Amino acid sequence: MFRYGIGAMKLWYRQPASQWVEALPVGNGSFGAMVHGGIEEELLQLNKDTLWSGEPYDTNNYDAVNHLADIRRLVLEEHNYAEADTGALRMQGPYNQSYQPLGSLRIKFDHGNHVSEYHRALDLDSAIATVRYRVGDTTFAREVFSSAVDDVIVVRLTCDKPGTISLTIKQESPLQFTTAALGSDRISMIGRCPQHVDPHFHGTDHPIVYDDNENGKGMRFEAQLQVLLEGGRVSTDSNAVLSVERADSVILLLAAATSYNGFDRSPGLNVKDLAAECRVKLISAAGKGYEALRNAHVNDYQQLFQRVDLDLGGDDNAGIPTDERLEAIRKGAEDKQLISLYFQYGRYLLISSSRPGTQPANLQGIWNDQVRPPWSCNWTVNINTQMNYWLAEVCNLPECHFPLFDLIDGLSVNGEKTARAYYNCGGWVAHHNVDVWRSTSPVGRGSGSPQWANWPMGGAWLCQHLWEHYAFSRDIDFLSNRAYPVMKKAARFFLDFLVEDEHGRLVTSPSTSPENVFLTGDGRRAAVSAGSTMDMTIIRDLCTHCIEASRILGIDSEFAERLEQTRAHLLVPQIGKYGQLQEWWEDFEEVEPGHRHMSHLFGLYPGDQITLEQTPVLAQAANRSLERRLEHGGGYTGWSRAWVIALWARLREGNLAYENMLKLLDVSTALNLFDLHPPHLFQIDGNFGATAAIAEMLLQSHAGEVVFLPALPEAWNHGHVKGLRARGDLEVDIVWSAGRVTSVVLRTTRDGEYQLRIPQEQKIAAIRDQTSHDIPWGERDGLVSIRVQSGLRYDLSFASS
Repeated sequence: MFRYGIGAMKLWYRQPASQWVEALPVGNGSFGAMVHGGIEEELLQLNKDTLWSGEPYDTNNYDAVNHLADIRRLVLEEHNYAEADTGALRMQGPYNQSYQPLGSLRIKFDHGNHVSEYHRALDLDSAIATVRYRVGDTTFAREVFSSAVDDVIVVRLTCDKPGTISLTIKQESPLQFTTAALGSDRISMIGRCPQHVDPHFHGTDHPIVYDDNENGKGMRFEAQLQVLLEGGRVSTDSNAVLSVERADSVILLLAAATSYNGFDRSPGLNVKDLAAECRVKLISAAGKGYEALRNAHVNDYQQLFQRVDLDLGGDDNAGIPTDERLEAIRKGAEDKQLISLYFQYGRYLLISSSRPGTQPANLQGIWNDQVRPPWSCNWTVNINTQMNYWLAEVCNLPECHFPLFDLIDGLSVNGEKTARAYYNCGGWVAHHNVDVWRSTSPVGRGSGSPQWANWPMGGAWLCQHLWEHYAFSRDIDFLSNRAYPVMKKAARFFLDFLVEDEHGRLVTSPSTSPENVFLTGDGRRAAVSAGSTMDMTIIRDLCTHCIEASRILGIDSEFAERLEQTRAHLLVPQIGKYGQLQEWWEDFEEVEPGHRHMSHLFGLYPGDQITLEQTPVLAQAANRSLERRLEHGGGYTGWSRAWVIALWARLREGNLAYENMLKLLDVSTALNLFDLHPPHLFQIDGNFGATAAIAEMLLQSHAGEVVFLPALPEAWNHGHVKGLRARGDLEVDIVWSAGRVTSVVLRTTRDGEYQLRIPQEQKIAAIRDQTSHDIPWGERDGLVSIRVQSGLRYDLSFASS
């Protein structure tokens, strides 16, 4: 475990949050809160990961397959792309469901609002939010955390003068709800979710639909609050408002449960005893006491968080409020420690919103205050969901990856029905939008834009994450029992789905490049064509991983041979008239050259098909594509800018990656460091993507070699990173000074051989194991080869070449 400088891992402010995107998030993977830090009234806005509208439902449009042949004829024979768009509308199903806010806990204090020395903070090292201030000569303090160990949110209120804490507490929700007192020290809130929430409602009718039958369909929820006092007295009234008078300290324990019972089971009434579930958690937590709850929470959390330490050098700005530091960067100041803080904040957010057994982090992690959240707060699998998990392996949080694998498992079940209904294909498929019920069909109801709705590549892209977990861990059991069966079914779909073009090349049709559109030869806008670069790259990626898995596991040789033959006939990437990597199968003009998606650059990142050493011509074309995107205003969303940073890192352009990191902080970051999508909407993918991109600047391992400081910018002149992971089950520490590596430490739990790419103008001076014995190494073609043994530590020192 690593230790940090005092205050270095804290977001802190001199004032309460004035809006939701200034509040501070806490979470245990499933149960989260946004802590506002108010003075007269504290507001904790609450979320539970399984609280969604709707219930299991069949979203497939069974007429869709009847339109497939016409679309392919329009694309492949007539090149009538605009009419193919119209045909694609006929293949759409209903919109998916929406993630719902649980409600709010309001704590109203009677000490007035004339305070001094206000301090609000989130300590990333302990995952505890705090508030502290003085009223006259009295100091009040709060601590808030969400415990994964006990599955409760804990609030502790203290004061330095006995008998000074008086307050009232109530629960409320934007959903249908009732409250009740369960004794003098406990209250509950019971409610239900809408049966349907229309995410694209713009009319005058009600967009939120509840089942009128009280015993009917829809998700149920319950939240219970228990109060523990030192001194004073507590009571409740007929409105379920809880009152505390003259206490020395107050502990609030909050538990919540939903009637979610799996993606394929109804969450209707009487499925689960929610009251009993909450009560069991509260009894257990109350019996432990505050210090035990706090210690268990911190110890559990730090087992994950303290695996990685990043120091980029620079002045110590921990004594400056975070919002002031962010504003200074926007005015041109340098604050490398804020970038380190942002990096660790991304890791904190993933730990807080994605733990084994929970739902995966959605578009907002687990934090949402709206019944109709932006984009349904769902899993958008044409970039956003995948970006959420780019950091999981390299940033040493592989356990946090598993909720995504659970999602993929469910999609592979429902996706079989969609593959058959839409394309008459075997295997499984998923399109661009997914909800808690594991919907896999294209959404839109016949009016959704084909450039985002009609994209059957979501499942195949998600399969990359299954392979990446194996690539980093070398866990054969995971590959055999979990990853490969799902990957194989996804590959089987494309064996049926691919068609030949007029040149005998295998292509996808219909095909789009999310979420971009092009101009046809006659000046019309269109999205649907065949064989987009992203489609072909993802399929090649999936085939390659299935072939390699077959070899490793020693199974399915005939299937692997068929995949090899298919891969050999796939349309290969093309270079267009501007020297760019072509986005579509024809060199169309883009309607929006500065489009936010970088879809055709998938092979550069997060894929590994384009590298500087192995495919220099394609790497140069990818470089030109990225330049053109940015020249025309690309990267204008936070997640898009994060992708840009990662792409520059893969091209080893450290200064350009850093320049775009500063741009992300300037344009797309809220005062609480949440990532923003224009105009001012929270999307967590930018946080996660930028964290992964920073790691990519410091360590790469995607091309069969481990590269130290591949994209170190001049601004990060000295520093260290400890605990990053490379593919092949290798943990890496790097220390550098004056822009050069000074030492590297390697640790692994498996025997193996690694190829190391050393920074230019440097060479290895010595390699020693933990007993100080010299370890031999070989050198060839700029790479150093080293064999390591499980459980040993290897120290590398460097010299100028």
